[in-house]
Amino acid sequence: MVNIKFFNAKWCGPCKQMKPHIDQLISEGYSIQTIDIDEQPDLAKQYNVRSVPTLVVNGNSLVGYRDKSQIQEAVGK
Repeated sequence: MVNIKFFNAKWCGPCKQMKPHIDQLISEGYSIQTIDIDEQPDLAKQYNVRSVPTLVVNGNSLVGYRDKSQIQEAVGK
């Protein structure tokens, strides 16, 4: 199974734009953990997240806005 983490923040405009794509993928069965960097700074530090939005897919970081098709491509589905 693909391990996907979506690092974001409430104040982040691009994160807000990505959220509907993330929610749709979750509803389609993708296992995506949503992590607010302000609420879980230690986890963000553990994954070396320096800016948001950041997707971590199986240990690989993708920084910046991604639409649904780009996310699906990144996870290999």
